[in-house]
Amino acid sequence: MRPYSLPRITGLLVTAGLFIHASAGAAEPPGAPALGDRLANAGLSLTLDYTGEAAANPSGGLRQGSAYAGQLHAGADADLEQVLGLDGTVLHVALTQRHGRNLAADAIGNNTSVQEVYGLQNLHLLTLTLEKRLLDGRVDMEVGRMVANAAFLNNPLYCHFQTNAICGNPVFVNHVSNYTSAPGSSWAGRVKADLTDTLYAHVGAYEANPRDQSPTGHGLHFGTDGATGVVVPFELGYAPGGRASGLPGHYQVGGWYDSSTYSDPLNDAMGRPSVLTGRPGMNQAGRWGASGRFDQVVWRSPSNPARALSVFGVAMASVSGRAVEDRYFALGVVQTGLIEGRDQDTLGFVVTDQRFSDLTLARIAAARASVGSTVSAARHEVMMELAYGMQVTSGVRVSPNLQYIVNPDVTARPFTRDNPADAFVVGLKFTVDIAHILRGVSL
Repeated sequence: MRPYSLPRITGLLVTAGLFIHASAGAAEPPGAPALGDRLANAGLSLTLDYTGEAAANPSGGLRQGSAYAGQLHAGADADLEQVLGLDGTVLHVALTQRHGRNLAADAIGNNTSVQEVYGLQNLHLLTLTLEKRLLDGRVDMEVGRMVANAAFLNNPLYCHFQTNAICGNPVFVNHVSNYTSAPGSSWAGRVKADLTDTLYAHVGAYEANPRDQSPTGHGLHFGTDGATGVVVPFELGYAPGGRASGLPGHYQVGGWYDSSTYSDPLNDAMGRPSVLTGRPGMNQAGRWGASGRFDQVVWRSPSNPARALSVFGVAMASVSGRAVEDRYFALGVVQTGLIEGRDQDTLGFVVTDQRFSDLTLARIAAARASVGSTVSAARHEVMMELAYGMQVTSGVRVSPNLQYIVNPDVTARPFTRDNPADAFVVGLKFTVDIAHILRGVSL
């Protein structure tokens, strides 16, 4: 059988979504109950969607190439108040199946993927938790198997983009701690409390266990053997509702403490560069990080509130420990409803800056010196993306994007004699919300 090309795979999946949408919209017998209504009446809400991300670099990087990565996501939320009479309690279950290749690793050479859905490419348990809300919803608690970025350091604006530098969560925290991101779930608990109508506090504790992040595992190892510590994210947030101006925003300050062990980015246990000796990095433990984030609607159309302009920003820094990066900045803008009559379409631009530590630069310098190269690695890696999101139907969204990487890093290829050329990336992200499409189907 002839193998499918990336454009053909993309076309087939989007076409399938459009077909499902058209089929769901066909005439149904009058009065027949919709599937979504039947499930809601039973206290159930289902999620089923597919995201595909294709990328190619026509210039720059280590070589030219293309790659495709995809994710099928399925989940269910059960309102246990309706099902079992447990007030304010919800059971969450979700799985992902990821597949495909990583263009950044294959062809560009940098440490941050240009395809956010790449990572743990297998069937994986994403969520298995109980959530409890108390005091009229002012206190929200959740325990079970989950990932930190489902609740912390996330924002809906971030995933208008395909780059993993910002979509999912700002990638810096993954580089300087054992912070857990989808789909690598572990044992965890979190509590969020509304202190006032506009001020909240949020704290969690997430098991750090290499077994949960293994590409050969499936998130079903429920034992704690192999755990090396916990990651504790915390955040204080201010969320002015913008009732008077119609311009809501969110402002957060916080950070994380990682008690788990990690490998020194430069030296082995004998104090020599591990990149030269071939021995593992010296075991270290305990590190802190700090973060500040905001998003703000700065303009909204008086005649059409769906059309709005939002800006967001992120600043992060490593506070203690032996880190591969010192700090991170991100700044972005998203216009919703740029064109009249296309209220759900978006145009966005984001730029991120990762600053590598002296330890990382010393590691690369030692490796290059061993092969006779005196070329210095760049201190900063800057990644940019311009993306247009088109809501093709209520359940199908397509987002072509252009990305540019200044100073692709070589942290994973320290013996490279020279620095990769700045890379230009052409991408295409699409999502088919199968559950949304099927929700209106009558039974």
